[in-house]
Formats: sequence, C-alpha cells, structure tokens
Amino acid sequence: MNKKRLLDYQEELIKDLHDTNEALAYLNEALKDDDQRIFLLALKNVLEAQGGDITSLAQKTDLNRENLYRMLSKKGNPKLTSIVSVLNALGLQLAVQTSKRR
Repeated sequence: MNKKRLLDYQEELIKDLHDTNEALAYLNEALKDDDQRIFLLALKNVLEAQGGDITSLAQKTDLNRENLYRMLSKKGNPKLTSIVSVLNALGLQLAVQTSKRR
C-alpha cells in the first residue's frame, strides 16, 4: 500500500470516527483482537477523531501529558484506571459481557 492510499484511509477513518456510534463499534472490534496494541491504536484514532488533543485530555483525566503520550505509544502499557479515565473523557465507558469462548 502506498503512502497516499494509507493517508487517504487514515483521513476517512478519522472522519468516520467522528460519529460516537462508529467510534464505539471500532473500539469494541479492537478489543476482540486480544492485542492491547491494537486497542491503544484504536483509542488514539478515536481521540484524534473526537478532536481531543493530549493537553486537553490531560486536564480532563488528571493524567500528565507525558504519561498519556507514553500510554498511547506503540510500547504503551497503561493501567486499567488510565484507560477508564481516557474513555470517560471521551464520553465512553468500559463494560464486561459474557464471552462466546469457554
């Protein structure tokens, strides 16, 4: 995939994620992957789409900017409380449901 196509895809994705229902479905799909990195990338995309920047997110979550940048990086390993704080700042919440796997 060339760089132009990738940028076009990213722009379209961000446009779609302006819609809260789309963002919610996107994050839920990312959680199904069982890979924290996928979920954190999805969360970063939703944050970008919702117009959030790290500075305002830091103020809303009482987390410092450096920790937020680290949390959302490729090597991020955030605490659950940090993820919940970011989701709450986006007007979302974490929920648990039964699994089809047993």
